[in-house]
Amino acid sequence: MTRLRRNPRGERAAKAVAGGARIRFDLAARAEDRGRPRRDPRAESAELLIGGHARPRLDRSGAAGAAPSSVEETAPTAPKIAVVESPAFLIAVVPDALGERLSQHDRQLFGAARMLAGADGAVVALVAGEVEGLASAGADRIVAIGEPGYDPEGRAAAIAGALSSLGLRYVLFPETSDGGDVARRLAVLSGEPLFSDVEQFSATSVSRAARGRRVEQRAASKRLMTVAADAVAAYAGPEREARPEPVAPAAPIKRAILDARRITADPATTPLTVADFVVSAGNGVTDLALFRRLAEALGATPGASRMLCDAGLMPRESQVGASGSVLTATCYFALGIAGAPQHLQGVAGCEHVVAVNTDLHAAMIERAGLAIVADAQDVMQALIAALKEEGA
Repeated sequence: MTRLRRNPRGERAAKAVAGGARIRFDLAARAEDRGRPRRDPRAESAELLIGGHARPRLDRSGAAGAAPSSVEETAPTAPKIAVVESPAFLIAVVPDALGERLSQHDRQLFGAARMLAGADGAVVALVAGEVEGLASAGADRIVAIGEPGYDPEGRAAAIAGALSSLGLRYVLFPETSDGGDVARRLAVLSGEPLFSDVEQFSATSVSRAARGRRVEQRAASKRLMTVAADAVAAYAGPEREARPEPVAPAAPIKRAILDARRITADPATTPLTVADFVVSAGNGVTDLALFRRLAEALGATPGASRMLCDAGLMPRESQVGASGSVLTATCYFALGIAGAPQHLQGVAGCEHVVAVNTDLHAAMIERAGLAIVADAQDVMQALIAALKEEGA
């Protein structure tokens, strides 16, 4: 053998401490064969002890007792931006971008486009006006196709011009009232077939339900497609360049629609399933009159938890949850709602959740992107006062 045989008795005798009635051993002594000292948890805790407190507190952040570093800390590097300088082909995305911001459905379109583009292609965002978040969504180029507002005829004509001038390989639309309208108008203008309501998406084929969802239609990817919500995951890669791409303006068209505008629906009568902003009351709301005033001041659709609906304090159609209405709102504001599993299922599709509750460990607080640990009545009064001051 190339190493000495261990002598446990000799090692133990070497650690014996003389002078005591009972045999004691120094376990912190360095072992000759291991070359490292035994850990002393008590001494380590003593080094982390913070003084000035009635109860012992330890600083485990690493700052206490840390030796000063002789190496200067380098500044964080800037995030990497992916650039496609000379793409082999272009994939276009036409998001709804209501309010000049991308919805989750719009971001899923960019995820589908990046899947089709691969490493050689580039994704072009065809948008009206200035839209936020296109670089993080996955757009390599940006092409302006008009001004914000409801103009399906003008938008379809502008996309038809870009279709030929840019040589777009695919054009993706969201399967929504606005996106589907523009996609069908473009199909008529260009003579291209439209494969609508894609529910399963891959780089080579697409499929959708047909005949009352009894059969599945599968086909190769078409040039014009509308994509259903949640068919593809949103793009989660590095930020893209989002470089503006100039194109020739579209030729004037003979419009059949002389005047079109969006009419805002009354939030108080809007169904919860199609509402964009919902504020709900739970068992922690004791002043329902104040809650209704807040919903009116915010311009939100009022909802409620099951407990309030069962008690008859709120109408049954306002119940939020798996046993009530399942929401797809952009913002959900929960006041005094603990967050039962059925209620959390009902708000799973909401993009932003704000919760107010006195319990720091409530499930709704954990689900929320913004949480306020306070009494709901105090928060409602403060919000109404702030809204009055802003409107004054």
